[in-house]
Amino acid sequence: MNQTAQTPDTPILSVNNIEVIYDRVILVLKGVSLTVPAGGITAILGANGAGKTTTLKAISNLLRAERGEVTKGTIVFEDAEVQSLSPDNLVRRGCIQVMEGRHCFGHLSVEDNLMTGAYTRRDGKAAITRDLELVYDYFPRLKVRRSSQAGYTSGGEQQMTAIGRALMSKPKMILLDEPSMGLAPQLVEEIFEIVRKLNEEQGVSFLLAEQNTNVALRYAKYGYILESGRVVLDGEASALRENEDVKEFYLGVAGEGRKSFKDVKHYKRRKRWLA
Repeated sequence: MNQTAQTPDTPILSVNNIEVIYDRVILVLKGVSLTVPAGGITAILGANGAGKTTTLKAISNLLRAERGEVTKGTIVFEDAEVQSLSPDNLVRRGCIQVMEGRHCFGHLSVEDNLMTGAYTRRDGKAAITRDLELVYDYFPRLKVRRSSQAGYTSGGEQQMTAIGRALMSKPKMILLDEPSMGLAPQLVEEIFEIVRKLNEEQGVSFLLAEQNTNVALRYAKYGYILESGRVVLDGEASALRENEDVKEFYLGVAGEGRKSFKDVKHYKRRKRWLA
């Protein structure tokens, strides 16, 4: 679909010390920095309200619709600053966001939804048709439901439609917001397996925001944990899985001496990054 010419260790995306303010007064992100290597899967982790979605919207330039703006720092995609670009120009450059909540055009068929993802392309009908068949190869359920009205498909099928629509833009990187939300565990695994295959076989880079830390750290190579709009911990996914604080506060695994509800209730006193 769209192989990147960069080497795996080259950052396709660099977010450098950004701050985001809503309504000109509400500081939501505070000096957030992160990188996504070309051909990698990177996770932004944290509880609801930590700033994960705002970070993705800052990158995809969707903040203005919500009266938000990046007031400090830079966002670099493929060696060019992009924080001032319009969302459609960023899509043309190869970066697209799949929004939280499985946003589909409910009144359109599944296939029509997929085809809307190709609206920025100028490479002809034959290329678009080939990529549509490639999407169906990765999401065979969608081929079966191609004529169904998207609003009447299952939650899992709507999430697949949303990701498939993003793939139709020929992205180099996808920003994936809460892909597991509201889905059964089996469907979550199925979708993350497809993400892994797209990453390995098509070279698509992923930055995913996810509350399900357990599944995210099994598929991502690197992770950033956000709390209250700032990065409090980052590292290789394998190292984060073994970190005692991450185990307790995000994976639900208590270490020695951390097994009572009372201890967990007052966890902020013991987090190393809040000490």
